[in-house]
Amino acid sequence: MPEEKPNPSAASGATVTVSFVRHRNALLTRGDLGPLFVDYYLHLADHGIRHSPEQDRMFKDALAAFTLHCASRPRHEHIAWTLNFQQPLINFFFAGDNEDCTVVGRIFTENVKEAERNIFYSDIVGRRGGRPRRSVVNFDGAEVLRAVEAYYAHSEQRPVRCFHGGEDEYVMLASHPDCDMAWFRGVEAAGVLTLGQAETVSLIERRAYRWHCGCNQRKILGAIAPAFRTNPDAMFGGEETIHVQCPRCAAQHTLTREALEAYVAQTRKGGA
Repeated sequence: MPEEKPNPSAASGATVTVSFVRHRNALLTRGDLGPLFVDYYLHLADHGIRHSPEQDRMFKDALAAFTLHCASRPRHEHIAWTLNFQQPLINFFFAGDNEDCTVVGRIFTENVKEAERNIFYSDIVGRRGGRPRRSVVNFDGAEVLRAVEAYYAHSEQRPVRCFHGGEDEYVMLASHPDCDMAWFRGVEAAGVLTLGQAETVSLIERRAYRWHCGCNQRKILGAIAPAFRTNPDAMFGGEETIHVQCPRCAAQHTLTREALEAYVAQTRKGGA
């Protein structure tokens, strides 16, 4: 059965298909992530965020791999990745909600942890409010897709291969038990896009992922209220407003001292 070509217009967001390569025992996850990248660039423009071309290339690869990873996981999971690179010294953070099929992320270039090797952190929460499970893996080099392959090899305990198929097309091929490993290792980037022509590929599921954080002023107020209660003067430094970045998407929120005082008073009243 030929694999079905992802159709981004079928639903809001970037359509990702998950298929099984029969007789080879491998999972094929692929998508044209153009709509997701458009939403990401609109987000950057809305908040005046700029990245270097190299940072942008790395982030797009990481966002693509993260989205394909989320699509291959159960619907109830909530997932977060942090990729810590030493050269260049930079962090990429991503969060995914498989219940709503949303992903978000940002780049950190300041106060990045220095270490002897790159570090890949993965956190999974089975359901909202559940306890997270963390995995920590070291990896080498500055190629994002190779970092994801290292994470799968050491944490997921199964080989995976990640491909950028050109333009905004990305593919992840993951081995399953009894996978034909000689075939798996021999698949090339050009061939992975047309596997359905040579192999029996059965569609399992289609999901549409969109860019969404959900941050707003009230959530940011709640996040920094404890520090404000401890030392409001130090936080504002004599100014009436401060600018706070969302830790998930880097959106900038402008907060006034008056708004924080009102929020703290309201929460105290509500807790009384």
